[in-house]
Amino acid sequence: MSDSPVLCLRNVGKSYTATDAGDRLHVLKNVELTVAAGETVSIVGPSGCGKSTLLNIIGTLDEPTTGEVLLDGENLAALDELQLAAVRNRKIGFIFQSHHLLPQCTVLENVLVPTIARRENNNPAEALKRAERLLDRVELKNRLNHRPGQLSGGERQRVAVVRALINEPRLLLADEPTGALDRQSAENLGKLLLELNREEKVTLIVVTHSLGLANSMSSTLELRDGKLESIA
Repeated sequence: MSDSPVLCLRNVGKSYTATDAGDRLHVLKNVELTVAAGETVSIVGPSGCGKSTLLNIIGTLDEPTTGEVLLDGENLAALDELQLAAVRNRKIGFIFQSHHLLPQCTVLENVLVPTIARRENNNPAEALKRAERLLDRVELKNRLNHRPGQLSGGERQRVAVVRALINEPRLLLADEPTGALDRQSAENLGKLLLELNREEKVTLIVVTHSLGLANSMSSTLELRDGKLESIA
C-alpha cells in the first residue's frame, strides 16, 4: 500500500438555506480527511447526519459550500462540469444501496455501460475481457446474459460492484451497499469488497449502518454534528 494520498478534504463544509428567512442548515463543518492509496475507510453516524452528502461531495456529485476536495492532488473545484464528469468516469466507482442496473440490459451490458463514455484508450476488446474476468471473480460467470430481474438481490449488487470497478478507478465509494440485503448476502458482499480492494488495489470508502462492515475496514470515522472524528 502506498502512503501517497488519493483523497484530501480540507476544511470542507456544506450548508443549505433552511427557511424563507434565509437561515442556514450546516450539514458538514470543517471536515478534514486524508485517505492513502489502497486504504479502506468506513464512515458511520446517525441517520440524517450527512454521511451520504459527504460521500456525494467526495464523488463530485455535489459541491462543498466551503473548503477543498483534492483527488490525486488535483483540486476538483478548478474543474468544469465536463472535466468533473471525466473524473467520475475514470477515477471514481460508485456503489449505492439500490443497484441502479438498467432492467432492459443484460448483466454484461450493464457492466460495460461506463466504458462507453471513456473516450481515451477505449479498447472494447480489453473492456469485454476485464468485464468477463471480474464477473467470473464474483461468481456470476453463468449470469452474463441474464437481466437484473432474473437475479437475486445479492447477485444484482455484485453486478453493481463489477460495474463500479470496470474502468479501474482509483477510488471506490459505497453508500450503504449492504443495506437492502439479507444478513448472509450482506456478509458475503462485505467480504467481497475487501477482497477486491486488495486485488484491484482500489481505495475503498464505505458509508454504512452495519457495525460488522464498518469494523472490517482499516479505519472507522464517525460523522456527528457535522464533524468527522476517528473512532477506530
